[in-house]
This record gives sequence, C-alpha cells and structure tokens, in this order.
Amino acid sequence: MKAFGFLSFGHYGDVQGSATRTAGDMLKQTIEIAEGADEIGVNGASVRVHHWAKQAASPMPLLSAMAARTKRIEVGTGVIDMRYENPMQFAEEAAALDWIADGRIALGVSRGSPETALRGYEAFGFRDEEDPERGSVLAREKFDIFLRAIDGERLAQGDPRMVGEGRYLAIEPQSPTLRDHIWWGSGSRATAEETGRKGLNLMSSTLITEATGAPFDQLQREQIDLFRSAYKEAGHTGSPRVSVSRSVFPLINDMDRAYFGLRSADSGDQIGVIDGFRSTFGKTYAAEPDVLIEQLKQDEAVMAADTLMLTIPNQLGPEYNLHVLQAFAEHVAPALGWKPNFEGPVQGDPV
Repeated sequence: MKAFGFLSFGHYGDVQGSATRTAGDMLKQTIEIAEGADEIGVNGASVRVHHWAKQAASPMPLLSAMAARTKRIEVGTGVIDMRYENPMQFAEEAAALDWIADGRIALGVSRGSPETALRGYEAFGFRDEEDPERGSVLAREKFDIFLRAIDGERLAQGDPRMVGEGRYLAIEPQSPTLRDHIWWGSGSRATAEETGRKGLNLMSSTLITEATGAPFDQLQREQIDLFRSAYKEAGHTGSPRVSVSRSVFPLINDMDRAYFGLRSADSGDQIGVIDGFRSTFGKTYAAEPDVLIEQLKQDEAVMAADTLMLTIPNQLGPEYNLHVLQAFAEHVAPALGWKPNFEGPVQGDPV
C-alpha cells in the first residue's frame, strides 16, 4: 500500500442522528471532507454513484467542485454505472473534468450495483436487448464507445457544408491523459483479466461475486495477480494502478468505541447473494491502531494494491469523518507504506 483515500456512499435523509438531511447537505459536506482530507495528505476522494436512492447520483458537478477546491488529492468515483450513461456525453464531461483537475482524477466505471428500480436504466432511455435483466451487454458496449471517444476516434460524420466532404469528427474537449485515469470496477476474476487486457486500472470493492471458501482478501489478491498478468500479456508497458476498498476505523477515543467498538469483536467475511451471484463480502476493521496495523498487514489484497480506499460514514458529518481520516493517517497508514499526497502523485507498480 502506497496511498489511501476515502469513498463516500453519499447517503442523505431526514433521519435521527444524520448530519446530511438533504442532498445539499451531502454535496456540500463531501466537498468539505475533500478539502480537509487534501490538507491531511490523503491521496484520494471518491464517491459511490447510485440512482433512484437518497445517495450521490450524478457525480460530475460534485467532482468538478471537489477538484476546484483542492490542490493535490485525486477525485473520483466508485463506480459510475455505464448502463445509465450516454457514452459520448460522458466522454466530453470526463475530458473537461480531467482538465479542471489537472489530471487528478480516478474515474471508476462498471456495470454498477443493483438498483432499487427494476431496470431503472430503461427510464433513462436505454435498453439492453441481449441481457434485459442485468444490462451487462449494454454497459460494456457503451463503455467501449466511451473508450473510443476519449482515444480521439472520429465517430461522427461531419456536415460537408461546414467541414468539407468525407470528414469525420472527434469529441471535444480531448484530454491526452484521460485514459490513464480510467478504472474498471471488477468483482470477479474474469472482469479483472479483461480490465488488464484493456490496459485500464483496476478497482475492487468490498464484495466479490465469487464464493469459493477462500478468505475475501485472498480472492481479491487472486484478481489483482490475474489483472497484472493479463495487462503484461496484452503488451501494455505502463504501471497500472490498483485500489481496494475496506471499512477501517481506528479506535482512538470514546466516540470511536461507541460507534464502532462492537464491530471489532464479531467482524468477519460474509457470504450472500447479490444480483443473482453467490458473493463474498469483506469484513469491517475496527480496533486500536497497533492491532489495525497487524490486521491490515495480513490482508493480502491491501498490501498488494497501491491504494486503499476507506469507506466513510458520511452521515456522521465532516468533523467526525475527518477525525477518522486523520487518525488513520497519523496512527496506521505510515506503518503500511503510505506516502502523503504532498510527496507527489501515486504511481502504480510496474508489471
């Protein structure tokens, strides 16, 4: 592990104990957390994207504001659901964001998690004829168009009265660094290998759509190894990035223990079914800093990845969430190999 960031689910709701009663609260507080995290030296600030729920939904305005208000921290997503996106418009917005952020972005993209709406992407005007129940084919087809667009491929026939006969046009703006900042959210070994073959970065979450009996961290480590092998075998020569997500809470004071102390006693991997797949869910880490250090050193995926994303309880407000990030930065991360953002951009491991 070289870096760590935070991943906010962007929850809001008028419920007891929540500091994010409205969408406006959530959006403004996420910017505030990103600003504070930037000053601490945290490397990444990401939001999870969900539709049809009281959570962060359309991320580009939020990421643009976060980028404009910070100096060094990466801003990104975990993940954008391609079933809901117009790939050409998304390509334009992503390029603009890359320019605004001076390349400090980490856009995680995938088919996305199950939504509360049944095939909600159809209400957005998109339909998957080949896979109507899950939309996986639609997501991958649109993602391929997105990649072609950001690579500068000329995809639209020009009006001969405006640009001359036989000319095709590429989207604008184009950002030459954008493709290096695209991540695919992988939940299986097959998608990890495909991500490597495409030369993208790998983002793995707190669940895997596999359940072989092996511990969660080992399953995730297998994905990372397969990703890097596929990246190399495909002839790519860069240093791809890898991130994993975990719920990690250093128990520093009485408030930490009140919120998360009980989780330290009974947390473990869980098996369940999500989107029709038998899946493995990672455990929550909550312990005194010295114990956390030893636990995370034994987590094979955390130590194999370059970036650890900490899922934060955003409804507890900016002050408490910045306390969690500060505690991790001060008491845990240095022992794991962390380099703060003021030491420069995060680099992946050469394959």
